[in-house]
Amino acid sequence: MTLTVKPLILPSFLRRSLRAYALKDMVRSSGCELSRIGRSRNWRLIATQSQLQQIIALIQNSNEPSWQWLAVFLAKNKAQISHQELITMIKFKPDITINELLARTDCTLAQARKALDEVEGFE
Repeated sequence: MTLTVKPLILPSFLRRSLRAYALKDMVRSSGCELSRIGRSRNWRLIATQSQLQQIIALIQNSNEPSWQWLAVFLAKNKAQISHQELITMIKFKPDITINELLARTDCTLAQARKALDEVEGFE
Protein backbone atom coordinates (compact mmCIF):
# COMPACT_ATOMS: atom_id res chain seq x y z
CA MET A 1 0.00 0.00 0.00
CA THR A 2 1.38 3.38 -0.93
CA LEU A 3 0.10 6.71 0.22
CA THR A 4 1.22 9.27 -2.31
CA VAL A 5 1.77 12.95 -1.80
CA LYS A 6 1.91 15.75 -4.30
CA PRO A 7 5.27 16.26 -5.98
CA LEU A 8 7.43 18.72 -4.07
CA ILE A 9 9.63 21.18 -5.94
CA LEU A 10 13.05 21.61 -4.33
CA PRO A 11 14.43 25.04 -5.33
CA SER A 12 18.20 25.19 -6.02
CA PHE A 13 18.62 21.73 -4.52
CA LEU A 14 22.28 21.17 -5.45
CA ARG A 15 23.46 24.72 -4.84
CA ARG A 16 22.06 24.89 -1.31
CA SER A 17 23.70 21.67 -0.11
CA LEU A 18 27.29 20.71 0.47
CA ARG A 19 28.00 17.10 -0.46
CA ALA A 20 24.86 17.25 -2.60
CA TYR A 21 25.54 13.96 -4.34
CA ALA A 22 25.62 12.15 -0.98
CA LEU A 23 22.32 13.83 -0.12
CA LYS A 24 20.82 12.74 -3.46
CA ASP A 25 21.92 9.14 -2.80
CA MET A 26 20.45 9.22 0.69
CA VAL A 27 17.12 10.62 -0.54
CA ARG A 28 16.92 8.07 -3.36
CA SER A 29 17.84 5.22 -0.99
CA SER A 30 14.54 5.79 0.80
CA GLY A 31 12.79 4.61 -2.36
CA CYS A 32 11.35 7.91 -3.55
CA GLU A 33 11.77 9.56 -6.93
CA LEU A 34 14.11 12.54 -7.20
CA SER A 35 14.63 14.14 -10.60
CA ARG A 36 15.85 17.38 -12.07
CA ILE A 37 13.28 19.59 -13.78
CA GLY A 38 14.62 20.14 -17.26
CA ARG A 39 17.79 22.22 -17.24
CA SER A 40 16.78 24.32 -14.25
CA ARG A 41 18.29 24.38 -10.76
CA ASN A 42 15.09 22.95 -9.34
CA TRP A 43 14.41 19.31 -8.56
CA ARG A 44 11.18 17.34 -8.10
CA LEU A 45 10.66 14.91 -5.21
CA ILE A 46 7.83 12.38 -5.28
CA ALA A 47 7.51 10.39 -2.07
CA THR A 48 5.04 8.76 0.30
CA GLN A 49 4.42 10.02 3.82
CA SER A 50 6.62 7.31 5.33
CA GLN A 51 9.42 8.06 2.87
CA LEU A 52 9.27 11.76 3.76
CA GLN A 53 9.45 10.86 7.45
CA GLN A 54 12.44 8.62 6.74
CA ILE A 55 14.26 11.35 4.77
CA ILE A 56 13.63 13.92 7.50
CA ALA A 57 14.96 11.53 10.15
CA LEU A 58 18.07 10.68 8.09
CA ILE A 59 18.86 14.35 7.52
CA GLN A 60 18.33 15.26 11.18
CA ASN A 61 20.64 12.42 12.23
CA SER A 62 23.35 13.42 9.76
CA ASN A 63 26.31 15.59 10.66
CA GLU A 64 25.78 17.92 7.70
CA PRO A 65 24.33 21.33 8.63
CA SER A 66 23.81 22.35 4.99
CA TRP A 67 21.17 19.61 4.62
CA GLN A 68 18.94 20.86 7.43
CA TRP A 69 17.09 23.27 5.11
CA LEU A 70 15.69 20.22 3.29
CA ALA A 71 14.40 18.62 6.50
CA VAL A 72 12.65 21.87 7.45
CA PHE A 73 11.27 22.31 3.91
CA LEU A 74 9.91 18.74 3.80
CA ALA A 75 8.35 19.03 7.26
CA LYS A 76 6.58 22.27 6.25
CA ASN A 77 5.33 20.96 2.93
CA LYS A 78 4.38 17.47 4.02
CA ALA A 79 0.75 16.82 3.16
CA GLN A 80 -1.62 15.90 5.96
CA ILE A 81 -2.96 12.39 5.66
CA SER A 82 -6.66 12.14 4.92
CA HIS A 83 -9.18 10.20 7.00
CA GLN A 84 -9.74 7.77 4.13
CA GLU A 85 -5.99 7.12 3.83
CA LEU A 86 -5.87 6.34 7.56
CA ILE A 87 -8.72 3.86 7.18
CA THR A 88 -7.00 2.25 4.20
CA MET A 89 -3.79 1.90 6.19
CA ILE A 90 -5.63 0.32 9.13
CA LYS A 91 -7.44 -2.13 6.84
CA PHE A 92 -4.12 -3.03 5.21
CA LYS A 93 -2.61 -3.74 8.64
CA PRO A 94 -5.46 -4.54 11.06
CA ASP A 95 -3.22 -5.13 14.09
CA ILE A 96 -1.65 -1.66 13.92
CA THR A 97 -1.45 0.17 17.24
CA ILE A 98 -2.29 3.82 17.82
CA ASN A 99 1.36 4.62 18.53
CA GLU A 100 2.50 2.94 15.32
CA LEU A 101 -0.19 4.76 13.36
CA LEU A 102 0.92 8.08 14.85
CA ALA A 103 4.55 7.37 14.02
CA ARG A 104 3.90 6.27 10.45
CA THR A 105 1.44 8.97 9.44
CA ASP A 106 2.17 11.97 11.65
CA CYS A 107 -1.58 12.30 12.27
CA THR A 108 -3.11 13.52 15.51
CA LEU A 109 -4.22 11.23 18.31
CA ALA A 110 -7.85 12.19 17.69
CA GLN A 111 -7.57 11.33 13.98
CA ALA A 112 -6.00 7.95 14.76
CA ARG A 113 -8.63 7.03 17.35
CA LYS A 114 -11.50 8.09 15.10
CA ALA A 115 -10.18 6.00 12.18
CA LEU A 116 -9.53 2.95 14.40
CA ASP A 117 -13.01 3.20 15.94
CA GLU A 118 -14.59 3.45 12.51
CA VAL A 119 -12.75 0.38 11.20
CA GLU A 120 -13.53 -1.61 14.34
CA GLY A 121 -17.21 -0.66 14.09
CA PHE A 122 -17.48 1.46 17.24
CA GLU A 123 -18.57 4.62 15.46
